[in-house]
This record gives sequence, structure tokens and C-alpha cells, in this order.
Amino acid sequence: MTTQLFFHNGAYYRFVDRCRAAGISVPIVPGIMPVLSLKQIQRFTSMCGTSLPPTLIRRLEAAGDAAEILEAVGIDWALGQIRDLLGQGAPGYHLYILNRAKSALALAAGLAA
Repeated sequence: MTTQLFFHNGAYYRFVDRCRAAGISVPIVPGIMPVLSLKQIQRFTSMCGTSLPPTLIRRLEAAGDAAEILEAVGIDWALGQIRDLLGQGAPGYHLYILNRAKSALALAAGLAA
């Protein structure tokens, strides 16, 4: 099973705990979407009911319209999420990249470092 995107890892951990308590034992793969545009991610989160952490919003707002800085902030946030998730025993991760392979490659390079 793969989750929808989220930006607070605590949401994933609580979901897994509730599933396990309900007797669901299949692997639950966290769904991660690197933020590449504040406007786009605000639209996505409003549609799926997830939220952006205030710290992430502040970092994205500080980047303004600088696409390279926005992408770097989004990749950095996703790397932090993935490292924490894997460190806490997540069975892997699924990337929602919307045909933006550059971000997936940047994440792979960051995780390999």
C-alpha cells in the first residue's frame, strides 16, 4: 500500500500505527512529493487534505520566485523526510514527481551522498 503525499512524517507514523492496531500488516510505503512550486503544492494540498508545515512554507516563501532555490528547498525537505522515514523503518518510499525526473535524480544523488 502506498500513502498519499504528506509533509509531516508524524502523519505517516500515526497512520501506520492505526493500521497495525486494526490488524493491517501489509507494507505501507510513504508517498513523498518534492515541492518545486509553492503555488502548485498549495493547490495539491488543498485538493487532498494534507497540510504544509509552517517551517516549509516560510522557507518556500523566502525563496520567492527563484525556481532554483525553490527546487533546492523542496529537495532538501524531501531528503530529510526520506532519511527519517527509512531510519524509522519505512519499507521504502514512493516519489510523486509529476514527470519531473530532475527532482528524482537530485533526491537519488542526495540519498547516495
